Amino acid sequence: MWLSDFRIVLADRVIDRGALRIEDGLIAEISETPVSGADMEGNGLLLLPGMIDMHGDMIEREMEPRPGVRMPMDMGLRDLDIKLATSGITTAYASLSFAPGSAYGHMRSYDFTSKLIRAVVSARPNLLIDHRVHARFEVTFPAALSVVKELVSEGSVDLVSLCDHTPGQGQYRDLELQAANISRNKGISLEAAAEQLQQRIRDRQETAGDMIATLRAITQYCAMHGVPVASHDDDTVEKVTLMEQLGIKISEFPVTLEAAREAHRRGMLNAMGAPNALRGQSYSGNLSAREAHASGVLDLLAADYHPSAMLPAVLVLAETDPDGLAGAARLTSFNPARALGLLDRGEIRVGLRADMLVASSTGVGQVHATFSRGRLVHADGKVLPAGIASRHEHVIRMS
Repeated sequence: MWLSDFRIVLADRVIDRGALRIEDGLIAEISETPVSGADMEGNGLLLLPGMIDMHGDMIEREMEPRPGVRMPMDMGLRDLDIKLATSGITTAYASLSFAPGSAYGHMRSYDFTSKLIRAVVSARPNLLIDHRVHARFEVTFPAALSVVKELVSEGSVDLVSLCDHTPGQGQYRDLELQAANISRNKGISLEAAAEQLQQRIRDRQETAGDMIATLRAITQYCAMHGVPVASHDDDTVEKVTLMEQLGIKISEFPVTLEAAREAHRRGMLNAMGAPNALRGQSYSGNLSAREAHASGVLDLLAADYHPSAMLPAVLVLAETDPDGLAGAARLTSFNPARALGLLDRGEIRVGLRADMLVASSTGVGQVHATFSRGRLVHADGKVLPAGIASRHEHVIRMS
């Protein structure tokens, strides 16, 4: 199948009007010029590598769109799959948490999260794109090591991240603000809320030694099985140093520029949210992804909680990236592929998976078509294969 007359975004440059051939789900040939008789004509639209989302929090909202309103698990997976495909995401890591004490505690228990992880694995063959599992563990979760061993050994987890939501650090540095939120949400006094926070801090301090030993055991076990590990909400040089010494290679959502720079200096990759990059600011007042990008320390973009922000974020950052669109596109393709060990994808290159998206760059951008392993899994009618296009036009004329 030939796709012709596209602006093809390679890892290091953009072919202004080129063509590409797909065969057996792989990229078989790339031409610097259009070809005649192509199966799909792009008329100058962008052809980008399929986006790889290493951290997507959306699945919980698909399962429970309103508090206490639970939807069937297979329906939630199907709906999320469609949403990701229409956003141009071809490889997605569902971010699933083991954190019973969180606001989503009922959905982040061992039983529910384990069940959901196995449901994702089971559903993979029937979904449009490549779904993987990103298991998130609170460092204070007592069974973290045993659960990691259980899920990694059975091949159910593809990425592990270690989170610490203890008050007074990470994204929860402002204790007064957190106490006010707890007081409001739980209907208790500020004094009672402040005491709850202090108790959590004391509990964390009492178990610090055991916790580090557990983290070291987790990272070593994951390394033995080829599963990458990320840290979460790094806010200080000291925390980044500890994470790097444990063997962690990815810093997710660094809270401060100081932490992001230290991670970069130590050879770690910084991942930040596409919504943050698109809006130009963190919703929680932390480091701006645009500031990290301008400082040369942003390596990966993740959907976080809003997959349709991925393409617009790439287009925004392309305006200031030293390598233009090719450089910005690496944040959602080449860089995450290398960070996660996905050597069969991540760029438009002969021999790799034909994971690609067709998009326009006007306004916030629009994904018009998505290919997953060479199969068209999303098309909005803007661009279609020749046979389908002729039938589509016939239907329009008849109507």
